[in-house]
Amino acid sequence: MLAGFLSAVGAAATGPLGMAQAAAPAGAATWNTADAPTLARLLDRVTWGCTAQGALALPPQGAAAYLAAQLRPPPATLPRAAQAQIDAMAITRTPLPELAARMEAQHQAAKAQPTEDGRKAALKAWQQDMRALQQEAAERCVLRALYSPAQLHEKMTWFWMNHFSVFAGKGGLRALVGDYEEHAVRPHALGRFRDLLGATVRHPAMLHYLDNARNAVGRINENYARELMELHTLGVDGGYSQQDVQELARVLTGVGVSLRPQGDGPPRMQPALRRHYVRDGLFEFNPQRHDWEPKTLLGQPLRAEGLAEVDEALDRLARAPATARFIARKIALFLVGDQPPPALLQMLASTFERSDGDIAAVLEALFNAPEFRASLGQRFRDPVHYVLASLRLAHGDAVLPGAEPALGWLQRLAEPLYGRATPDGYPLDAAAWAGSGQMATRFEIARAIGAGAASAPVPAPREGSRADQPLSQRTPPPLAHSTYVQALQPTWSAATRNALAQAATPREWNLLFLASPEFMHG
Repeated sequence: MLAGFLSAVGAAATGPLGMAQAAAPAGAATWNTADAPTLARLLDRVTWGCTAQGALALPPQGAAAYLAAQLRPPPATLPRAAQAQIDAMAITRTPLPELAARMEAQHQAAKAQPTEDGRKAALKAWQQDMRALQQEAAERCVLRALYSPAQLHEKMTWFWMNHFSVFAGKGGLRALVGDYEEHAVRPHALGRFRDLLGATVRHPAMLHYLDNARNAVGRINENYARELMELHTLGVDGGYSQQDVQELARVLTGVGVSLRPQGDGPPRMQPALRRHYVRDGLFEFNPQRHDWEPKTLLGQPLRAEGLAEVDEALDRLARAPATARFIARKIALFLVGDQPPPALLQMLASTFERSDGDIAAVLEALFNAPEFRASLGQRFRDPVHYVLASLRLAHGDAVLPGAEPALGWLQRLAEPLYGRATPDGYPLDAAAWAGSGQMATRFEIARAIGAGAASAPVPAPREGSRADQPLSQRTPPPLAHSTYVQALQPTWSAATRNALAQAATPREWNLLFLASPEFMHG
């Protein structure tokens, strides 16, 4: 039975589900009159996954008020146990300049060890400390995704981290990626695209990852300029030329990183250049490294100079119609599915342009579109969505003792946080995640989560503690009796109903439900 059911899940990943679907309304969605299955699917889509409460998690004012609050949320308060884990992290307690300087000093000291064995041991310790910083950033991300009431903000933070992707495994990025997410991406995830773009341009993680820290007059490096247009703004078909790449690379000369103590002041330079020098944390604009010759971008000359020239170029890129179309399509792929209708894309792009890149305004227009409502329950969950949705359903009402199991599952599913080596970010389409190997691994993860594996304490368990117990001895979460499951039951296919009816134990029922086509889609 299990093998046949698994095959059905894989087939459903890229084909019709065969589930009962409500007809899309002719006009804007009226969420407050939606039925329970639709509301549960709405929560699945705008959060990292509906909890066991289902639509009961909505406020008394209804779904429309919930969406409005999610689009413009107040500062989120996490459960005390989750916040305590975050507060204890080094990335929380240590400002980035101090943390980066400390890790660089440790690295230099390791390389200076007088013996080969000493160097190997010291470099191994440094690597372990660097990996620990990346692990903290990933754990913080998971804890917020699981327990923050500002769920849409958390989803969009991941979306933009994937859009403006950096690979933590390159160089010293492990020490930077947590701050990149916290201070460059998170504050602007529902704000203005131009502000988000500018924050990523000024962050040392991006400047290191795409080599702009080495970009200087006479030693031009085009890596960042090319990806800034192809992946971050205009898109590959955005109408720019190789000359535009070269011109933007010249604009970005001098935009880099400095580990010098800020108290040392700027480097020595000609007095005429000194007024253009900018230092903010690790970010540095060094006018000695900047190309001061005139430049033309996208067919128009740039009139500003120094760092203001960079801002003028970013304004032009952020407000280009091609950027509106590219970002609108990317958001639709994330929140609607693989083939968003052209009319929807045009409407979203127009909203992006009309609102000057207001991300919340674009999302609000999307949520009120009949195409969005028609897509509920149809989008195949990528690994991050699948793991987090499973955990929120099974354990959304109680804080887990650690995020390590979730991070291990994401690693096995080939979508670890900050782990995409190429700058294009993880793919958003179903075909990338629907292979037979992926499905087999999901089945194993469904078995573990359905048995209660994630609720076991992670660090150094004592003999006889719950972490030492085999899955068969743990208490499985009561998914079958949850409000969420009860609401969706009328929409299940006959195959899913038959499979679940044959489950002999709650543990097996959980496994089959978490591996079902209905749960694989949200």
